[in-house]
Amino acid sequence: MSPANVLCSRRLFLAAIPGVCVAATTGKGSLLPSAVSRYSDPATELPVFRLTDPAHTSALPPHYARAVSRKGSFLLCASDTSGTMQAYRLDLKTGQTRLLTDAENFNPACFTLAADERSFCYIDGSRLYLSSLTSLRPREVYRSPEGYQPASMSVTDDGLSAALVEKGPRYRLQWIRMIDGTAATLAEADEELSDPMPRPRRASVLYRRAGGVWLANVDGKQNYRLRLADGQYTTTTWNPDGRSVLYLNVPPDPRKLRNIREFTPDTNEDKAVSDTTQYACFERNADGSVLVGASASKASPYVLLLVRAVHREFTLCEHRASDPAMVSPIFSPSSQNVFFLSDQHGKPAVYRIAVDKLVEATEEPPAAPEHK
Repeated sequence: MSPANVLCSRRLFLAAIPGVCVAATTGKGSLLPSAVSRYSDPATELPVFRLTDPAHTSALPPHYARAVSRKGSFLLCASDTSGTMQAYRLDLKTGQTRLLTDAENFNPACFTLAADERSFCYIDGSRLYLSSLTSLRPREVYRSPEGYQPASMSVTDDGLSAALVEKGPRYRLQWIRMIDGTAATLAEADEELSDPMPRPRRASVLYRRAGGVWLANVDGKQNYRLRLADGQYTTTTWNPDGRSVLYLNVPPDPRKLRNIREFTPDTNEDKAVSDTTQYACFERNADGSVLVGASASKASPYVLLLVRAVHREFTLCEHRASDPAMVSPIFSPSSQNVFFLSDQHGKPAVYRIAVDKLVEATEEPPAAPEHK
């Protein structure tokens, strides 16, 4: 080989090294450096932390799923940093992220931290997996039959069962035993089903159906629509004790404010909790005493706290998301931090703001038994 050809080959080899290194550091289990940045909110001057890089699309689990560990040490999120959407463990102390999956068709609407916090659940194509957070070995729990695809999912507080909505020739709500993947159909309909939420301490599942809110018993004996106030419903969530449902009501009269209401299925009692500054979505803290919402107002695109006892709101920061519904703010289990999504700096990224000076700490719920 001539000296010129040797030199050319050496240059080609050296040029290929960076690409090889990148590929080697983006495989499952690899650690990525912190992308955390801090800034003062323009509206309140409170410090806000952007946890993920807005050059890539990030996502949190659905608001009714688990995203943050009880001690607040890590967060489960999804990102397309590796080139495709995958699950990541984000260390909230160091900012480092660890790639958890190498799924062919990861569904960012269907993943959650498991109750034992040693594992997590996710959907890859038509399959539901339970994977260890340490070994990263996934176990297939359930596979949707041909013609059906998982659309939304959540797991019970004890980690023993999952509620899964499948889309196919019809929509159906499945109740799945995590230990062996046995499935039972709780509801089936031609119209869209979504957002399954197992009821705390009771054997039933709340879900959305064609604009209404329904409740299905796990034993299959009851499945009925809740008699909520007139209007539309954007967010629903169980109170911690499972006795009642909090929901965001959009009245049919556009002159009336969007309001949060509470419905008790056992008595059919429906009552107002508080008006809001036009929330697009909301979620409660661990004991249900404080709510966090994202305003749909273009003039005031804020993330706000709402203290139920006094019906008082506190502005935390701007979200400036192109779609306020994407913000979907959630509390940490201790109620000392709020996490939310926004595309205000590029693509959707995860943000955190401390609320420890505004909200009392809530006790950590007991850990669920390890799922064998």
